[in-house]
Formats: sequence, C-alpha cells, structure tokens
Amino acid sequence: PARYFDTKTTEPISFFLTGLEELLAWQPNSNDDFNVSAVPLAKRQPPLQSSRPRTLVCHDMRGGYLEDRFIQGSATRDPYVFYHWRYIDIFVYFSHHTVTIPPVVWTNAAHRNSVPVLGTFITEWTDGEKLCEAFLAGGEEAYGAVAEQLARIARHYRFDGWLINIENTLSAAAVGNLPLFLQDLTARVHSAVPGGLVIWYDSVLKDGTLRWQNELNDKNRMFFDACDGLFTNYNWKEEQLERTQRLAGPRLNDVYVGVDVFGRGDVIGGGFDTDKSLRLIRQYGLSAAIFAPGWVYEHLGKENFLQNENRFWGSLAEYLPTHSICTLPLTTSFSLGMGTSTFLDGKDEESGPWYDLSAQDIQPLYPEHQGMLSTSCCLEDAWCGGSSLQLQGTIPPGEERVAVRLFSLQMPAPPKLFLTLLYKLEGPQPDDFTVALEVTTWDSGMCFEGNPTSLPEPNGRYHPRFLPAPPPGLAKLLAACHRGSYGWTSRCYELELQDCSLRDLSLIVSRQQPSLQETSFTCLLGEVRVLDTASVAASPPQVHSVMASQLWWQ
Repeated sequence: PARYFDTKTTEPISFFLTGLEELLAWQPNSNDDFNVSAVPLAKRQPPLQSSRPRTLVCHDMRGGYLEDRFIQGSATRDPYVFYHWRYIDIFVYFSHHTVTIPPVVWTNAAHRNSVPVLGTFITEWTDGEKLCEAFLAGGEEAYGAVAEQLARIARHYRFDGWLINIENTLSAAAVGNLPLFLQDLTARVHSAVPGGLVIWYDSVLKDGTLRWQNELNDKNRMFFDACDGLFTNYNWKEEQLERTQRLAGPRLNDVYVGVDVFGRGDVIGGGFDTDKSLRLIRQYGLSAAIFAPGWVYEHLGKENFLQNENRFWGSLAEYLPTHSICTLPLTTSFSLGMGTSTFLDGKDEESGPWYDLSAQDIQPLYPEHQGMLSTSCCLEDAWCGGSSLQLQGTIPPGEERVAVRLFSLQMPAPPKLFLTLLYKLEGPQPDDFTVALEVTTWDSGMCFEGNPTSLPEPNGRYHPRFLPAPPPGLAKLLAACHRGSYGWTSRCYELELQDCSLRDLSLIVSRQQPSLQETSFTCLLGEVRVLDTASVAASPPQVHSVMASQLWWQ
C-alpha cells in the first residue's frame, strides 16, 4: 500500500494522516511495523519534570517527510541532521498535515539520547473550522474518540505525545469543549505512554477567536491548565515575559516561550542572534521553544552545515541546561546517522553518501573553548559508521595537558568499570602527545537536582588503569584492546571505585615533554565505551521466536 511503502522503490516509509476520517479510521496494521520505534526512551538526570527551565525544539522543514521518511535510510548527499541532543529536552516534529506522526528515524535517534518526541495535531483555515466543529461541538463522545485515537497512535508507534495547534476560529460550542478535550487527551496520553506529554500552542482564545497572545494570560490560561504546557507565539516583548512569569506561578517551567530562528515578524533575535531571545527568556526562569533551527541548513545552505550547526548551538549553550547519562553501558562511535562513506573497524567499506538517523549514536557534549579547543564531526575518517569526533586545540605554554569533557554522567558508580577508547592523533608530530581517559566522581551522599552547571566541584579525579590485554573472560567483548588498525590506536582500562557517584568522562591530551611553546593537536575519537564489569560478564539474553514475513526473491 502506497501509504506504507514508496511506490518507486517499495521501501518502507513514514507517513501522516489527513483529515478527521483518516484519524478515526486508523488501526494498527502489519504493514506499519517498520514505523514502530525500536529504541526505548533512555533515562536521564535530572528527570524531565525537574524544576528547571527546559528547551523544546520544533523541527519544521519544507513541509516535512523529506528524506527522513525512508525508514531504512537513503543515499542522500549532505542531509539535515540534528545531534545536539544533550542540550535539549523535547523534540517536536511539525508539519501542516492534520496528524503528523514523527518519522520513526527521529524517534529512534532522540530516544537513544534521552529526548522524548512529540507529533503534531493541527487544524487550520476553513477546513480546520469544519473539522473542529465536527469533533469539538459534537460533545464528549466525538472529542473522546479523537483523544483516544491520538493516544493509541502515540502508544503504537512508541513516541511520546502531541503538540496541539488549533489555528482557526471556533464556534461557542466547540471552544466550550476545547479544555475538556485537552484534559481528556492529556489523561489518555499519560496513561498510554509513560512520561507522555501534551503541549498547547498559543492560538485560539476562550471566546473562540484566533489571536496569538505571545504570552500566558486570562484569555488562554484555561487551555494551559488543561494540559502539560503552553508553547507561546514568537512576537513577545519583555513585559509579556514578566506577566507570564507572574501568572504561571509554580508552573513556570511549563511555559515554552517561542523563538523563531528565521526571525519572521517583530521578534527579538533570530539567526545567530537567537541567544538574545534566550537570554531574556531565562532571566524570567521560563522554558524556551526553539522553532525551525533548520534555518542553519535552509538559510546558510548545505556547504559547511556541520561547522555552522556547531557555531549556532555553541552560541546558545550557556542558556541550555544539559542532561546527563545515568545508565551503563555507555558505548558510542559518535556517528551522526549520515556519512560520505561507511566505515567498519577503521576501514572505508563502502564509498558513497548515506543518511539514516536510526543509526545515529549517543552524542557527546560539544564543548567550545574559544581559541583553545573546538569539538566537531569528521566525515573523512571514522572507526565505525559515518563519522568520528574531532578535537582540535592547543596546549598553552608551560601547561602539560588539556581536558575535554565528553559526557556528563550521573549515577552510582559500580564497584568495577571497564573503559575502552579508540583514537587517532593527526598533525605534524602525533608522537608528541599521549591520550587518556579521566573519570570524575562525587561522594555518594551527594545528590543534586537542577542545572548541572551549578554543581559543586567533583571531589574525586581518576585516571583508569591501563590494561595491556583484557581479562580472559572478556577477551571477546574487549577485542578492542588490541584491534587498532588503519592508524587507530586502541586502549583498554579498568577502574575500581567505592561509595561514589560518577560525574564526568573526559579525554585528556598531554604532551610527552614539557614545553614553553604552545602546541597544537588534532585528535579523532573513533569509539568510547564505559562498561559495568558485573553486567558485561553475564551472558546476553538469547533471541527466540524469530519470524520472517513478506519475502521477495529477486
């Protein structure tokens, strides 16, 4: 069927629903198994509901369902990718179809990086008025059926909820039922999807007129009260942030102030000045909704996209509280889910562009210390997948080393850890440097909620012990300890800890000889793994009941 498979290639594709009839007629179907997310939402610290401002990203690009609709990837050259997951809390996939089901590749990539994904339910123009009249003015049975279908769709495809966007005027009967519909939908989503969310877009008012308020006020508050959050329109001024802060009270963090990166209309910031709007929003303790950050790709073009993307998110980083990894194993090859080649064990196995966000790895922090250090993605060389993490920097005169924070961790430390590292030093004198991992810890009595940038200094700093060869029981799994090839160096470490919590994993680049000159280095990271020894030794669960269906031989 054309909804589920591309008519030219027969490849499985992601899809949307149009109109009320299609929504109400939707049923799970064996053809759409490809669309079910295969990656559960990874846990994070602090949890999403903590009392700190959040960051929502609303992805709206040329109508949606572009190359990202191909569930098993495509040979797309220079595609759009998003990878600053550590800095955001919620990802919304937006399009102008009535029911936007997020393409499963986005859900997989976001979930792997602890970020929930919302689809969009939108009505607009005169067709939208008719649609709303049909289900909202129709009373409890009619709006309950829509709420039930939306909750079922989120549960079936394993994404995390909905942005509700009613962009048309409503009759008195319809607007009277709107808060009840939102309450009903929110309750159903919460029970169908653990941690599910319903967010309302600032559009219609309590009297049914369509007038964007750019703030939380008494005309739209009943919709905010009926769900998990409000996403405001973009044309706000500072006094509106002040009023919103007062009215929101303890639900301050549930107001997501809209920021249009394209800077359309009378807005503060936009483009590379988006930090100006974020600075103001955070002054009032509010959450932010960054709309269409694909501006970097659409406006500045595909050339140098990765550099421009790092510059854009780097300019916002001080206003984006990050979240930490809180489960092991942690293993990543830093792949972005795209590439100009496919690498395996350091070898370029297949040249040619590819794009598949489901194959995106856990992403690190992307720290920038102006002049001293830059972190970027390297497509020219990788250990596994399509890219490696490139660290470029200088060690200042008289200093021995520089530390690059890769991951923020927040979990009790197991008694024994194994760590593996694959790297490649480039540049004129690679032998002048050594590379190692560093783990920092806190005493286990210390437990924090809130913005990790304000946490106290770690009180333990460890350089895991280098293992020339892996212990016999783990030789197979840790083959990395002597599998460096194609210029990659492989290292294996162990670390024993007691009564503490993990805090950061950093890479240390040191000079072999002290020097009064500043020295530049370039280091590619191909893979990092942090494993809890106890769970590594256990044998993996056996796979059973495998079934193959719909086979074609060609």
